Amino acid sequence: MHLEGSIEAEALLEIEPGLTREEIAANTAFDTFDGFIKAFIWVNKKLLTPEHYAIAARHLFARFEEQGIMYAEITLSAGMISWKGQPLTKVYDALWRESQQSKVKVFWIPDAVRQFGAEPAMEVARFAVSRRDDGVDAFGLGGDELRGPAEWFKDVFGYARDNGLHLVCHAGETAGPESVWAALEIGAERIGHGIAAARDPRLMQHLKDRNVPLEICITSNVRTGAAPRLLDHPIRVLYDAGVPITLNTDDPAMFGCTLNGEYEIARQELGFTASDLEGIAADGFRFAFGAKSHANP
Repeated sequence: MHLEGSIEAEALLEIEPGLTREEIAANTAFDTFDGFIKAFIWVNKKLLTPEHYAIAARHLFARFEEQGIMYAEITLSAGMISWKGQPLTKVYDALWRESQQSKVKVFWIPDAVRQFGAEPAMEVARFAVSRRDDGVDAFGLGGDELRGPAEWFKDVFGYARDNGLHLVCHAGETAGPESVWAALEIGAERIGHGIAAARDPRLMQHLKDRNVPLEICITSNVRTGAAPRLLDHPIRVLYDAGVPITLNTDDPAMFGCTLNGEYEIARQELGFTASDLEGIAADGFRFAFGAKSHANP
C-alpha cells in the first residue's frame, strides 16, 4: 500500500482546514488509470511539510488498529517528495517517529518514480540505504511502466540489493507480461500487481518455481480499469496456477477499500474458501521483508 493513497478526508481536513469534503470528493473522483494518477498527484500536492506526512501516517495507523492489522510495509513515494523539492530526510524522520508510537509494526519502502529516470531513482536508493537501520526494509520502483522501462534501473536495483535492501517493482498492472519479466530480470523479489502474468503460462510457472509473490489489489485493479470488471479479475487464474499471491489495498482511501474488505471480495465474489484465504494471509507474513519473526501469525 502507498501512504499517499491512504489519506482520507479527515486527514486532508486536518492538513488543510480550508478544504471542504465536496472539494476533496471532486478532486479524488476518477474512473480511469489516468484519472487516478491525477487524483494521486492532487493529494500529494497537499503534503507540504513533514508534519503533513506525520498527520497522514497518524490517521493511517489508527485505521490499521481499527481493522486489527498488526504488521504493514508502507510504500512512500520518495521520488515524488524529491520532485516537489521537499526535504526527504525530514519527511522520513517525521514518519519514522510517528511509526514508533504505533502499536502496529511498520516498515517503509521508499519508492522511485520510473518515468523520472535512473538518476533520480538512484538518489532514492541511496536514501533508502541510509535508513536501512531505521525502518526501511526495501527499495521500490513504481510509476508509469510504459514510460520507464525496468531495464533503466538495473544498476539502481543492484546498488540497493548490494547494500542490504530487498527489492519490489510495480509491473504487469497497465503493461503486459513482458513488464513482469523485465522486473524479474533486474532482481525484483516481489511484484506489485503483476496481474498481466495470467496471460503468460510460462511466466506463471516461473513465478511459482522461483516463489516470487504478486501483490494483488483487486479493488484497485477494477477501479483503474486494469481489470475490466470484478469477475474478470485474473486472481483466480494466478492462484490456481500456483503463483504465490498476497492481498493488498494499494491506495485504500482513493479506492474506498479495506484489507478485510479485499478478503471478503475474494471469498464472496471470486470463489476463495476460508482455507484458501488463511493460506494467503499466512503468505502475507511469509513474504514480508521486514520481520521474519512474524512468519507465524
